[in-house]
Amino acid sequence: MKRRTFLSTGAAVAGGTLFAAQPVNAQGTPAQGSRDAIRQRKKLVAGIKADTPPFGFLDKSNQLVGFDIDLVREVAKALSVELELVRVTSPTRIPMLVSAQVDLVAASMTHTRERDRTIDFSITYYTGAQTLLVPESSKIGGLSDLAGKTVALQQGTTLEKNLTAAAPTASQLAFRDYNSAWLALRQGRADAFTGSYDVLRGFAAANPGFRITGERFSVEPFGIGVRQGDSDMRDLINEVLQDLWESKRYAETYKRWFEIEPAVAIEMWPK
Repeated sequence: MKRRTFLSTGAAVAGGTLFAAQPVNAQGTPAQGSRDAIRQRKKLVAGIKADTPPFGFLDKSNQLVGFDIDLVREVAKALSVELELVRVTSPTRIPMLVSAQVDLVAASMTHTRERDRTIDFSITYYTGAQTLLVPESSKIGGLSDLAGKTVALQQGTTLEKNLTAAAPTASQLAFRDYNSAWLALRQGRADAFTGSYDVLRGFAAANPGFRITGERFSVEPFGIGVRQGDSDMRDLINEVLQDLWESKRYAETYKRWFEIEPAVAIEMWPK
């Protein structure tokens, strides 16, 4: 069947112009099997970011593209439904999932124990690490040079906790999205910008005059989020990810966006 992709903003969803993605019960868990509800609706509603290259961002044609988007397209294909992309940010992605405004969230989200108490996650589909981006002229060579320095980052993420633990004397300047944090560095309002290595690599590649510096100081296992107790949807996503890995299409997609071979394998289960 022919599938189309739609794009909605989080504001439009919050304003009530989009129906709830899935009924939930008093405990916040799905009231019926997600797969059946999505197939009945003939549309998968996926929460994604539009400011986090290469995971989700707007290209030169103002089209939403990225690694996360390619993966959720495969999930929609497995369900034989259309795909609607709804923009989320780090602070809004879990609330929008819990309140059933989206069916899943594929938004460069680290699977943590704290988040796992609120939502469920797929198997890890990408393993990242946090590092620093600075101007070429900067004398910052790593975490030990951040004392008294201002570091821009995205709020509502593991980045804040990781930086506090690794560089407690650094001052944090938090923003709702990656682009705003990047702008603070570029305008000189911050001495460094911290984020996932491959995200920062994307910013550096597109903006000469900046470089990644220092060691990687965290491990960030990214998972696709679904509502708590929605094993129906989680199992489908896991099967899609494992099939992509087995068919080599995961590696092809990964290399297209990261320009390197995947270093960490997808968790595989016997059929």
